[in-house]
Amino acid sequence: MPITLVEQFVEVMPDASELYSDEPEMESSLHYDQLDLLVRILKRWWHDRQDFFIGANLSIYFSRQQLKTRDFRGPDFFLVKNTESRPRNSWVVWEEDGRYPDLIIELLSHSTAAIDRELKLKIYQDRFRTPEYFWFSPDTLEFKGFKLVDGEYQEIEPDERGWRWSQAIGLYLGVEAGKLRYFTAEGDKILSPEEAEIEEARRAEREAHRAEREAQRAEREAQRAEQALHSLDEERRRAEQMAARLRELGIDPASL
Repeated sequence: MPITLVEQFVEVMPDASELYSDEPEMESSLHYDQLDLLVRILKRWWHDRQDFFIGANLSIYFSRQQLKTRDFRGPDFFLVKNTESRPRNSWVVWEEDGRYPDLIIELLSHSTAAIDRELKLKIYQDRFRTPEYFWFSPDTLEFKGFKLVDGEYQEIEPDERGWRWSQAIGLYLGVEAGKLRYFTAEGDKILSPEEAEIEEARRAEREAHRAEREAQRAEREAQRAEQALHSLDEERRRAEQMAARLRELGIDPASL
C-alpha cells in the first residue's frame, strides 16, 4: 500500500515544496466569483508592491498534529504582509519564519458557516493570532469583522454604510450589489481590472467628446472671426467708395 503524505510527514518533516494545498472546490459560482474578485482587486491595487502574499482557498500548514489529524482546512482568503511575493503550493508556517496571516476572510456557505463562525474563529484568534478576521456570505450577504484586542477578537463596528475598516489593508470592506468590495478611506470603490478598463474607455470617450466639442467651438470662433474680418473689409470698401464719391463732388473727405 502506498505511503501517504501524512505518513511520510510523521517519519520526516517534509520540505515545503512537498506540501500541496488540500482544499475542496468552492461551494458555488457565487463563492468562486467573490473569491476571485477579492484577490484580483487587491493585487491590482497593490500592483507596485512586492512584499505580500495572497492565499486563495489555499492550505495553511502549521503543526505536525494538524497534518496527522487532517481536522482543519485553510481559509478562503488570507493575506500575509512583509513577505516575499512569489508562487506557493501552500502556506507552510515553519518555512515562513513562523509567519501567520495578517488578514483572513472566510466565505460562508451552508456546509461551513458554523465552523467559520466558531471553530475557525477560535483557531485564528488563539493559534494564528491573526489581527483581523472577516466573514461574508455570498448567499445571504451576512458580513462581520473582528480585530484582535488583548488576545481576543472584538467585533469591528460597521459605519453608517455598513462598511468595516481593515487596518491590515488600509481600506474599508463593505457589501455593494451583492459583493464584498474594497473602498478607500475617502469612500471610493476600488475597481476590478475589468471595471477599470471600462472606466478608462469611458474616460477616453469623454475626453474624445470634449476634444470634439473644443474643436467645434474653435471652428465656430474661427468662423466668427472670419465673418468679423469680412464685415470690416466691407466697411472699409464702403468708406473708400464714399471718399471717392466726395472727391468727385470736389469735397475733401479729410475736411469733414
